[in-house]
Amino acid sequence: MPSAKILEQKIAETNALTEKIKAAQSGVLVSYTGITVDQDTALRKALREAGVDYKVYKNTMTERACNEAGYPGMKEYLTGMTALAVSGEDAIAPAKILKEYAEKIPSFEIKAGFIDGELLDQNGVMALADIPNKETLVCKIMLGIQNPLYKLAYALQAIIDKSGEEVPTEEAPAEAAAPAEEAPAAE
Repeated sequence: MPSAKILEQKIAETNALTEKIKAAQSGVLVSYTGITVDQDTALRKALREAGVDYKVYKNTMTERACNEAGYPGMKEYLTGMTALAVSGEDAIAPAKILKEYAEKIPSFEIKAGFIDGELLDQNGVMALADIPNKETLVCKIMLGIQNPLYKLAYALQAIIDKSGEEVPTEEAPAEAAAPAEEAPAAE
């Protein structure tokens, strides 16, 4: 039986993990077996630079925290050596980075994840990783809006060029403004 001090420490760690999961936009659970120290160091650096918290927790602690955070379905994925990556800023970053490493290292496996209150299986996490980041999506939307406007401007300019006329300005020539004189009547 653990002492009261150790028990309080474990409860505090579990509560902190629960709050971290609740505050996260997304999270990914991985099996990190077969990864070398150099690969793990590079992985942790990439995750840290992306603002992703990556840590190995005991499965029982992760299970309790996930249950309290509203992800009871994570229990079935908590077997073996697992690590949890959570992000409070970029919902796609953990999945994208971990997928890259899972493709490089055959024994490194994505198990499951969550995003915005929904539990994802391995295929769901992989699909999430294939989504472009926010900046890329914004650029695509802006190009989608900008392209038709450019095409319209080019088409209007082509019509003007073809007719050989210039666009009238606000100041009209005096001759054009005066009405034409009537021809004298025939006698």
